Amino acid sequence: MLLRLILFSVAFSLASDSFAQQMPGINITDEKGQTFNTSAFVLDSDKPVIIAFWATWCGPCVNELSIINDKLSDWKSIADFDFYAVSVDDSRTTKKVMPFVNGKGWDFDVLLDKNQDLKRKLNIMNVPYTIAVKKGEIIYKHAGYVAGDEEELLKIIMSNK
Repeated sequence: MLLRLILFSVAFSLASDSFAQQMPGINITDEKGQTFNTSAFVLDSDKPVIIAFWATWCGPCVNELSIINDKLSDWKSIADFDFYAVSVDDSRTTKKVMPFVNGKGWDFDVLLDKNQDLKRKLNIMNVPYTIAVKKGEIIYKHAGYVAGDEEELLKIIMSNK
């Protein structure tokens, strides 16, 4: 009986993982303090949307976003996609985000998840964490960053353009 219960649990777990996760609609803010609902990530279902979760205190996040920023214009010349960086800095450090972004010279949209509602809804434990969304479904997830991971991201963009 116990063996059947274990097998059923494993089978249910595997079946649950096979369903694509939908992008939730959560209210966060943009860099101007305006409300932004993440359902906007899926309005243009013909192109992928890349969302990189990061924080100002996260060294690997800063490295990843700096490299992506350097490559973004080249990538956009060969594929149609949107890119957003979602800061998970809390309410104490949110005021540092835009001066930090401007100091780095990053040229992409930055959104603020200061209550970490979106992060929690997506079950993201740590940053950096990158997802790709297309037609409302999360088609790619990647935790962490090491040099070269951006090439995998480009492959995802190219295969879903």
